Amino acid sequence: MTLVERIKKLSKKYGWNLQTVSQKAGLGINAIYRWKDQTPTTDSLAAVAKVLHTSTDYLLGNTDDPSPVSKDHHAVDIENDELLSYRGRPIPEDYLDIIKNLMDSDIQHGRKR
Repeated sequence: MTLVERIKKLSKKYGWNLQTVSQKAGLGINAIYRWKDQTPTTDSLAAVAKVLHTSTDYLLGNTDDPSPVSKDHHAVDIENDELLSYRGRPIPEDYLDIIKNLMDSDIQHGRKR
């Protein structure tokens, strides 16, 4: 699967076309279409990956896992209450319950973030 094909695949997940993704990434409206023949800049590729909530490695075909992996985001398992602090402060149990309920509601209603 090519770079553009991977972007199209993820775009459909959000109900977007390539022009919408380009605009959301701050690129020219037809920028992604040109990537069929041109290599995108690192910054442009990263912007598209961010908009599509994926990694540049997935878009480039270095992995088949579209899940984003970022140094800025830490995998957290709040289902098992492993998130213990936020900005250096302990998170109260009732806050964790609110977060879990919101996320469960989104999952049940098929909302994508």
